[in-house]
Amino acid sequence: MRYSLLISLAACSLAAYAQDAAASVAAIQRNYAQQKTKITAGADEMPEAQYTLVPGDGSRTFAAVIGHIADAQAGSCGTVAGTPTQLNAERGMTTKAELVAALKKSFELCDAAYASINAANHDEAKAAAFGGPQPLNAVLWGNLVHSEEMYGQMAVYLRVAKLVPPSSQGRGGGKGKGAPGGGKGK
Repeated sequence: MRYSLLISLAACSLAAYAQDAAASVAAIQRNYAQQKTKITAGADEMPEAQYTLVPGDGSRTFAAVIGHIADAQAGSCGTVAGTPTQLNAERGMTTKAELVAALKKSFELCDAAYASINAANHDEAKAAAFGGPQPLNAVLWGNLVHSEEMYGQMAVYLRVAKLVPPSSQGRGGGKGKGAPGGGKGK
């Protein structure tokens, strides 16, 4: 009787873990898709002439922000996908066309990486990153956190350029004018 109770508890625990793993993987993939849309739209929205924009002393240019995102994603996602890639976009590219192409390449690597993760492999420590093997989900969540931080920086650049960041569009975020107060121009 005790053994059947233990076996039942173990089976329930495994089933709950599998559901949690599937939910975690779905969340990683959903957040990645949303982030990809925002970052791509922000890079496209910024005019070529504003890629040299620096919003304050000690800040990168908008071009360097886009290059940094591309480089970081290529490294993290390339590692998970089994093809570590260095784009050298942050320091080696300056035009919008070059940087958008590098960003697209990094998202292709991330598409493969995020598609490869599933409930069965998400916690496998296969990806050699940050000093040693890391679970796949940790590397991909780390990529999401970093890219989200960088998108936050992109939003500042877009606002300084009098543009509305993609995540604020359609919500009264300036009606395309970037003005505080929902475009009322105080």
